[in-house]
Amino acid sequence: MMVVLFVMGVLASAVVLMLPGDADALRREAERFAARVTAARDEAITGGAPVAVVVSEAGYYFEKRERGAWAPAEGRGLSLASWSAGTVVAVAVPGGQTGGRARVVFDPVGLASSELRLRIARGDAAQAVTLARDGTVRTDAGG
Repeated sequence: MMVVLFVMGVLASAVVLMLPGDADALRREAERFAARVTAARDEAITGGAPVAVVVSEAGYYFEKRERGAWAPAEGRGLSLASWSAGTVVAVAVPGGQTGGRARVVFDPVGLASSELRLRIARGDAAQAVTLARDGTVRTDAGG
């Protein structure tokens, strides 16, 4: 009976260790956001029209400049996205201030209108996502 309990304990421990934790889920979410922002930059370049990303504590979405007006961007991974439940996002805007919302526009050359830094956290894990003026997006652990 003791051997059976020991084996069950070892198997249960292995299962718990294999479950994705906050850090893994958070890393995937940060990488997903970075990939979608990169896709928006690429869309601005290939489409020859500005594309904007609007980020808030609730989620993010993309807009395209069409016929002199901003319209929601659809398709190609540019639709509205909410942060996963339990994710806390701090949006740092230029000048070092932290606000609830930021908007960055990519021009047809792929340059960003301003820098953007997000701190995405869940539980004890945190990730930083940085969007530079040259349009590059970088994710770093520990934000």
